[in-house]
Amino acid sequence: MNGLKDKVILVTGGGRDIGRACAERLAEEGARVVVTYFGSAAGAQASIAAISAAGGKAVAIKADMTKAADAQAAVDKAVSDFGRLDGLVHVAGGIVARKTLADMDQAFFQEVIDINLTSLFNATKAATAAMGSRGAIVTFASQAGRDGGGPGALAYATSKGAVMTYTRALAKELGPKIRVNSVCPGMISTTFHDTFTKPEVRERVAAATPLKREGSSQEVASLVAFLMSDDAAFITGACYDVNGGTLFS
Repeated sequence: MNGLKDKVILVTGGGRDIGRACAERLAEEGARVVVTYFGSAAGAQASIAAISAAGGKAVAIKADMTKAADAQAAVDKAVSDFGRLDGLVHVAGGIVARKTLADMDQAFFQEVIDINLTSLFNATKAATAAMGSRGAIVTFASQAGRDGGGPGALAYATSKGAVMTYTRALAKELGPKIRVNSVCPGMISTTFHDTFTKPEVRERVAAATPLKREGSSQEVASLVAFLMSDDAAFITGACYDVNGGTLFS
């Protein structure tokens, strides 16, 4: 893809699944990648090794993106190792657990908001200062942000809906210098769904899509690479669904 060669891109949550696929795809396109991880050290190191073996350049840093200091340290790592920062792909996030309103307390609700939204604020705050007058950002929302999610996803869906609004607002604020877009995955085959979604629910959701299957992390990464590239130079403030054709009313 045009314009990715030698770009320096920070990928948060790059130790597993979609984040790892994004890091490896961007490196395949010639970008130099900084991967953050928190609980997936082995996956992050394996990704760095795979990128290096293929002739790419990548480094990893442990970072809790809910902490502003850690987000800044990740950006500083990009600048110190590669001389600058050109882009951010913010994948870090999670559901924590499935809880209904009756089951959750304020601390749980805030934890989910922090993991998905505060982390995005910290990442973009640090990254945009380093990018200056150039760059691209891809955020990660979710199908849950559009349709409210499945049972027990109230806090998660709320945070992901906020990610989409944050993306649109930030695109207006940072244009024309920095483009900001979001990806909204549906049922993607990841450890997220291995942990938090029942097999029968996954089968039902996949069967309801026109493509009759789950998506892969690599398919999501392909869209991310496009949005980060110069091929998407006139796209900003958009939220792209990757869900096999699921429609929302």
